[in-house]
Amino acid sequence: MRVTWITEDDAPAVVEYGTTSGQYPFSATGTTTSYSYLALYHSGNIHDAVVGPLKPSTTYYYRCSSDPSREFSFRTPPASLPFTFVIVGDLGQTGWTKSTLQHIAATDYDMLLLPGDLSYADFLQPRWDSYGRLVEPLASARPWMVTEGNHEIERIPLLEPRAFKAYNARWRMPYDAGDSPSGSNLYYSFDVAGGMVHVIMLGSYTGFEAGTAQHEWLRGDLARIDRGKTPFVVALVHAPWYNSNEAHQGEGDDMRDAMEALLRAARVDAVFAGHVHAYERFTRVYGGMEDQCGPVYVTIGDGGNREGLADEYIDPQPKTSVFREASFGHGRLQVVNATHDDDQPVVADQVWIASLASNPDCNNPAGTGAQA
Repeated sequence: MRVTWITEDDAPAVVEYGTTSGQYPFSATGTTTSYSYLALYHSGNIHDAVVGPLKPSTTYYYRCSSDPSREFSFRTPPASLPFTFVIVGDLGQTGWTKSTLQHIAATDYDMLLLPGDLSYADFLQPRWDSYGRLVEPLASARPWMVTEGNHEIERIPLLEPRAFKAYNARWRMPYDAGDSPSGSNLYYSFDVAGGMVHVIMLGSYTGFEAGTAQHEWLRGDLARIDRGKTPFVVALVHAPWYNSNEAHQGEGDDMRDAMEALLRAARVDAVFAGHVHAYERFTRVYGGMEDQCGPVYVTIGDGGNREGLADEYIDPQPKTSVFREASFGHGRLQVVNATHDDDQPVVADQVWIASLASNPDCNNPAGTGAQA
């Protein structure tokens, strides 16, 4: 588990931890960095340490920089199924965000996935600090795995030419770990549940065309998956590849054109996106048409951002669009067993998704199976 925290003053980059509250027999030492933005903002000391090895399904108590006044705890994910994800995009930091976080915390889960647009800092760096304080109660207790959105770019030509400066400094993901290191914090993959589920976090705002580093990495990452051992594969992007909302029409099309065939050939089961501030679920799709061997596409960019909901949809509703609703909320994806996964306050939409690895009609690696 990677622990990241920020202190205003100099402090050791040390995490002390153990399985009993108030007792910390283990420790891990990490690194400390900081960044400046527009010469007007200087971050605190950003500490980063990896603790472990850890046991699965175990609660660990920890403190950072030897601070005795603040004890945190996290639970490690299980090493087998079932496994429950929370998925929420475009979170922001509004009253709706607070409500969404309260709903997430009200029921148990193993890991949170966020397909971009975290703080909505939009160049105002103190918003990254307030966002950290807002999500700390949840982000300190479960793994949060994120990918970037357009609001993370924060690039200003000549003045701040380096994109994703704050995002990369504050939200370091395991892009250099595992069997498929990507070399970039903007896209990576990882396994959960003892390798039963493979999660691919893609970058909508870095090169994705054929021949780019991300495209070549994705091709290799997918080729390494043994679907006999990994029955479920899901991917996350920010800009949706399929979208019947009036908002952000076509913004994910270029990435879809570059990568959709790779995902279908690898029998990726589902693709989750943000960006559009509403919810929409498509049936299995490939090339714009229903396809029993394509992924299920879900847009879930309705976490609570300050720009409001995208409540205007294209009429008539496309045949491939199964359910759509403009309301704030989050999704829960429970991988139940090797062949099925299961999608409260109020549950507006629910679906069972069968693994494509268990469908004999979708075992053609060339991606030329049945297509409606």
